Amino acid sequence: MEKIAHIIDTLNEKIGRSIAWSALAAVLITFLVVVLRKGFDWGSIGLQESALYFHALLFMAGAAYTFKHHGHVRVDIFYQKFTPRKRAWVDLLGGIFLLIPLCLFIIWISADYVAASWVQWEGSREAGGLPLMFLLKSFIPLLGILLLLQALSSILHAILVIRENQGEEA
Repeated sequence: MEKIAHIIDTLNEKIGRSIAWSALAAVLITFLVVVLRKGFDWGSIGLQESALYFHALLFMAGAAYTFKHHGHVRVDIFYQKFTPRKRAWVDLLGGIFLLIPLCLFIIWISADYVAASWVQWEGSREAGGLPLMFLLKSFIPLLGILLLLQALSSILHAILVIRENQGEEA
């Protein structure tokens, strides 16, 4: 179990660290768009859309990395005061009954949508836009897949913690 969790964690770590550069790209491109528009009265729909693509990549492919590092927003006010074993139970049950079904739903609901886009090599609807809409839409199932893998890793880690702390009080 540890080995599988480690492989998944490593995958999402590498993806998260590499796509972090998309934040810089989105900022620089947005800056360029503003300078060109305000300073030179020139605009480019393709350039604007490329900032959107980098932004989407950052959030869709980076969600699993954020989840791995517990960077997501928790609304559970009790979780932080729980023992490691109780937190592991929350992570286990939350992963099984909430996160995995959500990931499977995202993958399932986006499959036809993305496949149709790939079949027609869908491009932007805007004149001068990027001809890569099919790639942008592919980030949706990518989100589901990477988050599903990280949910499995989280569940495996939780099981390991629960097993280690068998003698402790629940």
